[in-house]
Amino acid sequence: MTARVGVMIVEDSTVVRQLLAATIARDPRLAVVSAVGSAEEALALLDRVRPDVISMDIRLPGMDGLEAIRRIMASRPTPIVVIADSVNDASLRISMNALRAGALSVVEKPVGVATEGYEEMASTICTQLYIMSEVAVVRRRDIGQPRPMPATSDPAADDLAASARLSVIGIGTSTGGPPALARVLGALPSDFPLPILVVQHMGASFMEGFAAWLDGIVPPRVVIGRDGQVVQAGHVYVAPGGLHLTMTAGGILRTSAAPPLAGQRPSATLLFQSLARSVGAGAVGVLLTGMGEDGAIGLRDMREAGAYTIAEHESSAVVYGMPAAAVRLGAARVTLPLDLIGPKLKALLP
Repeated sequence: MTARVGVMIVEDSTVVRQLLAATIARDPRLAVVSAVGSAEEALALLDRVRPDVISMDIRLPGMDGLEAIRRIMASRPTPIVVIADSVNDASLRISMNALRAGALSVVEKPVGVATEGYEEMASTICTQLYIMSEVAVVRRRDIGQPRPMPATSDPAADDLAASARLSVIGIGTSTGGPPALARVLGALPSDFPLPILVVQHMGASFMEGFAAWLDGIVPPRVVIGRDGQVVQAGHVYVAPGGLHLTMTAGGILRTSAAPPLAGQRPSATLLFQSLARSVGAGAVGVLLTGMGEDGAIGLRDMREAGAYTIAEHESSAVVYGMPAAAVRLGAARVTLPLDLIGPKLKALLP
């Protein structure tokens, strides 16, 4: 029998801590190895308990969850899933900063077994803990410190992009995406001359807050994409929670509740395919860190339509799943480490 994944629960509410422990104990893939009420207790037990993954509350007495994540990722890197108690207030912003500090995903905290949607929420939490336990996290450096990384580039492709009249950029990402997007978009000026469309895999209830958080830390304007909007230069349009985002030839956004593609809604592949159809060589496609293969086929379609396509290099990807799938398909004209993608987007413009 395969060994269960060991979970440490960090949650100050006794009731919620017991609920999480009972929820996790029901899952045959998981086992609770420790359940504590403070960050200080978690840090003291970390080396002895050696969990495979940590369920982390953000609002804790004493040291908060954000600082705990920073310390864990600096001393004994461990996959961390943030369990957020609110998707509407300051705790959401803290949760987004936790992703930037090294946490892998954020999910909504269950209130009780009698709550509507509890079973679905419980399943999401357990699945996230199990999947994220397999991510090989590393010690975190300061978010602002660049480091040299290898890249592969195609000078002929660069010349091709420079000669094309670019009109839009599409970006797809999943696990590890929030800090990656912050890094890429943070390298662009507020008056960047192209619209940017983004698919980020995240719980639907978090998307409005995610877009607001991103808008507060990068120069371009970041908004949720709405059906019927005409895209504007210098704006970043994030796919709304639970809906696909595509663009027509007239630069008009379309959202759709069509079935998920390869388990994802929004789907990066559907976004990329719409750009391949609508603007062809006038588009740039970027596929960043993420688990699974979403976006790879769509990026290939973009490349075949003449678009300039970029996949994040393995050396910087938190999870080299989606970019790797694109590379295997020959979908990427170039592969670049994260710190070089933003500068490359600027360099492609005349």
